[in-house]
Amino acid sequence: MSRLIEGPDGQCRCAWAGAVEAFLPYHDMEWGYPVGDDTRLFEKLCLESFQSGLSWRTILDKRENFRAAFDGFDFNKVADYGAADVDRLLADADIVRHRGKIEAVINNAARARELVAEAGSIAAFVWSFEPAPEDLGVPQTQSTSPASVALSKALKKRGWKFVGPTTAYAFMQAMGLINDHAEGCVMRAKAAEARRQFVKPA
Repeated sequence: MSRLIEGPDGQCRCAWAGAVEAFLPYHDMEWGYPVGDDTRLFEKLCLESFQSGLSWRTILDKRENFRAAFDGFDFNKVADYGAADVDRLLADADIVRHRGKIEAVINNAARARELVAEAGSIAAFVWSFEPAPEDLGVPQTQSTSPASVALSKALKKRGWKFVGPTTAYAFMQAMGLINDHAEGCVMRAKAAEARRQFVKPA
């Protein structure tokens, strides 16, 4: 099965980018490019946890609604949410109304504050799990990896929830900790160049 499709400009892209219209700009402009901003990293961990059992299309379609509902995923604000906020979020039909996942976001926001105190930033912590090039498999042939298992374990040890190895791997793909664009995808070289220029948080 081919992992490539021809895009509207005639150039090849990862096959999943052609599944729905919204995937193409996400694939071309976001997925696989390195991120060092703590808010974006926290947001992605939250959205990946919401995706568990659902499709990424569902979450991507609702992403702006999630941002509005969770104060732009400012973890310092979300960490202070209480019971009234949980009720508010459970009543919000524009997001995924799952009590366990909503409460996990609030819990994880508090854990994110602790992580910043420990490691200096979320970025410094998660990028310390970037796998070595020789440890990477063929793009888009796996859903977990030793690095994602290690990141998942490290987060769970610190009290994070809904951060299993598959969630951690999808997070690493999206946030550019690995370049998992398919061989032959026009964006693979662009993501590789962005990674080359990226200053790894320390």
